[in-house]
Amino acid sequence: MLFATEQIRRMRGGAQSHLMRCSDENYYVVKFQNNPQHRRILVNELLGTRLAARLGLPTAAVEIVHVSEELIRLTPELCMEMPHSRVPCEAGPQFGSRYPGDPRYLTLHDFLPDEQLRAVENLHEFAGMLVFDKWTCNTNGRQTIFFREELRRSNMRGAGTVEGGERSEDQGYKAAMIDQGFCFNAGEWNYPDAPLRGLYARNRVYEGVTGMESFAPWIERVEKNITERVLAEIIGDIPPQWYADDYDAVLRLLEQLYRRRTRVPELILDAKKTTRQPFPNWR
Repeated sequence: MLFATEQIRRMRGGAQSHLMRCSDENYYVVKFQNNPQHRRILVNELLGTRLAARLGLPTAAVEIVHVSEELIRLTPELCMEMPHSRVPCEAGPQFGSRYPGDPRYLTLHDFLPDEQLRAVENLHEFAGMLVFDKWTCNTNGRQTIFFREELRRSNMRGAGTVEGGERSEDQGYKAAMIDQGFCFNAGEWNYPDAPLRGLYARNRVYEGVTGMESFAPWIERVEKNITERVLAEIIGDIPPQWYADDYDAVLRLLEQLYRRRTRVPELILDAKKTTRQPFPNWR
């Protein structure tokens, strides 16, 4: 477990997360147990991100981050902004997603113009992420950040970073898939499938999709690599406070998730048939 040592700034978003420096000298976007969305969001983030990493998708490294009562007491900004009040963040184990570099020098983008978007080095992995989002019933649109790499390989999983952290001037942007909080329908922990859920907002990222074969490598990994043992190992690392000690609810969540592995092709075809037509080059 890591320990938060300093609050840097509040982040955008409904979970009211905070960018924090931690005991390993890296920076993490930290979501707290008493966030306005739901306590279970932390479970979804850790479980979802580690499953996506198992599939070889470009996700941030994630950790459990302990935030002390003393740090919260000494940092008035560590609070939840409610409609009529400010509530201090809850102390204890929180969810942390590693920031892809030093925030003093690294610029992240959540939007790129079309020309730059088409040149993103790992654009094909949006197809893999859609497989993940359909499988886990992500009820939010796919959230992504883009950056020019400046990090060591250990900072990102699946993003192919440069050894030694040196940046070449001709390096293009890469995408990292963030925010798995609304997988499993956020705090509801059920799977209300809908054809457009989980899609990235812009069809251009799916221009490389020519048919179901474009999704096949990731579908195979879901069906073969995600075993009941894998699910049990990941959930075993999650603090019981995050799911209010309701382990029966966790078991129901995992049982349904395991059974859904073979439904992914059907769910992708449902998306293809919509009037949005997200896959412009599907033959």
